[in-house]
Amino acid sequence: MPGRDTINLWKRINVRESYVFKILKGGRVFAPDALGCKDILVVNGTIGGIRDEIAAEHLWDTEVIDCRDCYVFPGIVDQHVHITGGGGEQGPISRIPEVMFSTVVEAGVTTVVGVLGFDSISRGIATLISKARGLEAEGITTFIYTGSYGSPTETLTGRVLTDIALLDKVVGVGEIAIADYRSNHPTLEDLRILASEANAGGMLGGKAGVLHLHVGDGKEGLQSLFRLIDESDFPLEIFVPTHINRNSHLFEQGIELLQRGGQIDLTAGETQGHPVPQALHMLVDRGLNMDKVTVSSDGNGSAPNNSGAARLDELWKDLKTAIQDIHLDITTVIKTATLNPARILKLYPRKGTLQAGADADILVCRQEDMSIYRLLAKGEVVVSEGKAVRKGRFEK
Repeated sequence: MPGRDTINLWKRINVRESYVFKILKGGRVFAPDALGCKDILVVNGTIGGIRDEIAAEHLWDTEVIDCRDCYVFPGIVDQHVHITGGGGEQGPISRIPEVMFSTVVEAGVTTVVGVLGFDSISRGIATLISKARGLEAEGITTFIYTGSYGSPTETLTGRVLTDIALLDKVVGVGEIAIADYRSNHPTLEDLRILASEANAGGMLGGKAGVLHLHVGDGKEGLQSLFRLIDESDFPLEIFVPTHINRNSHLFEQGIELLQRGGQIDLTAGETQGHPVPQALHMLVDRGLNMDKVTVSSDGNGSAPNNSGAARLDELWKDLKTAIQDIHLDITTVIKTATLNPARILKLYPRKGTLQAGADADILVCRQEDMSIYRLLAKGEVVVSEGKAVRKGRFEK
């Protein structure tokens, strides 16, 4: 006989033949807080409930996924991906191609935020939105930042404010480059205008309205951001500086920003500065507010590796290393790429969490090596045993 919780759970569902059920059985659930071993009911792409036990026999056509000896996490929210391709710094041959659907999901990612980056000549906001819509039609959730490295920055409607307020995919402006020889060195007034437009657009559109800042290796680091904060009344939560772990000087400035109540984004795959596992360890040791720390991949952007392109799967590799080798708390680490970015981007409680009513974006990993066993995006299995079982339209 099913337990009372199971009976009450399926009775609350208005069962119709068109409903599609899945039950993830017996996994060690981190929602991202640790819940212990639980069953998760998925109903038409949404989490219907999480219980100690959910019986499948009372829900017809139910797919049961055995998650014993597995960790179960929210799907990764990667807030910085060059979905239309980055690069271009070494001429046309260095333009990186668009990201493919399988590349995204095999990295454990179920939500991406697309950025334009340095090359706003051969690519634009219209291309970025179109690519985001294409990836979403293939099965994941997508958003974008309007803008590019420069200031005045790229937009679709002519203003950052109206792009954010009126275009459903746009959650902020970025990546605006500071402390980088490739930027046009925006003045304090330039940054003030961008922050004002982002903040107002977010308010009018009911969105995060963030100013996502690419911070380069330049000597100034975060000084222009600190001046803007000191000389204005903008809420700190709209500022998201990224690449903070690229060198020690910038990392110390990032710590200062955290101490002021701000937030920072670390970049996965870093080899020149502080790798993400080391950076997270340092932040935890200093007792800083880890709820204000996020990690993103900079996927498909320029990188000093053999391919010349940053890999999305470096994000999951760094999180695994932080847990397995550095022995950091699992919840603390997982939050940096799930709950924390979802809250910053105002996607919570739909994203970044496992709870009733949230999208069924679920990452299942084997406990023995944290390899990806299954990935569900909006309730559909898109990865099995580390390989995409659903491909993009133009993938072989």
